[in-house]
Amino acid sequence: MKELLFKQKQILLFALAGALSAVIEIGSFKIFSVQLPQFFPQEQNFLGIHFPLSNIFSTTCGIVTNYFLSIWFVFERGKHSKKKEFTYFMLISFLSTIISLTIFQLFFRLVFLQYFDFVGIFVFSREMLSKISAIILVSVLNYTVKKNVIFNG
Repeated sequence: MKELLFKQKQILLFALAGALSAVIEIGSFKIFSVQLPQFFPQEQNFLGIHFPLSNIFSTTCGIVTNYFLSIWFVFERGKHSKKKEFTYFMLISFLSTIISLTIFQLFFRLVFLQYFDFVGIFVFSREMLSKISAIILVSVLNYTVKKNVIFNG
């Protein structure tokens, strides 16, 4: 029973850390995707890739935020040295980033072909819908891998 409560608490804390990291990632993506095209017009479509730098920079902000929240609130450390733990975390995050960028491109090109107007209160652009969807899908993979490979469960 105690283990089940711990698992539920850990999943809740992971979701909270992920949500906070996602806010950082989405917020920085919004800033980058608006500001970078002013300096690099090809940012909106670089060889068929939409917003590559905005995605990379914002994902990096989210990863760093998530690492610190994970070690402070979610997982138990000690399975690996701090250096190895950080290296594994970044390696898995790098692979997750590639997956996330791929999902973003697929959603942007094939799924979200129009913006979404949320009852006149808020409008989600194709970019934001694609980014949010990619974050949600990759989060499930991240939790499983980080829990079982990097940290002490």
